[in-house]
Amino acid sequence: MMPDVKRAPYAYDGLDRIFHEKARLGITTSLAGHRDGLGFSELKSLCGLTDGNLSRHLAALEEAGFVALNKGYEGKRPHTRCCLTEEGRARFADYLAALEQVLRQATRASAARDGAPVLSERTS
Repeated sequence: MMPDVKRAPYAYDGLDRIFHEKARLGITTSLAGHRDGLGFSELKSLCGLTDGNLSRHLAALEEAGFVALNKGYEGKRPHTRCCLTEEGRARFADYLAALEQVLRQATRASAARDGAPVLSERTS
């Protein structure tokens, strides 16, 4: 049973742990901006990860069904293209909506602490 949001507004059930890890957040954000995907080397460079670290995080995202890895060749060189799946894109959008809620609530809490007027609390 899901907790009642009105009684537990700070539970943040939408913050999926698969996306919430720093490296996977970078990977997913990078892929979200590239509908046709990115090559492994491009993604590694964008996210500042080693080959092994990127491979490990991509495996976790692939196992969850959020990323597809398409292995092939460019000329005679092996090439891996990484893409968000439709499910991954939808779940990441849900994750971002939950993260926006966190940011709104944290901003209101900080403003209240600093004595600024607080707008009414709305939950999504």
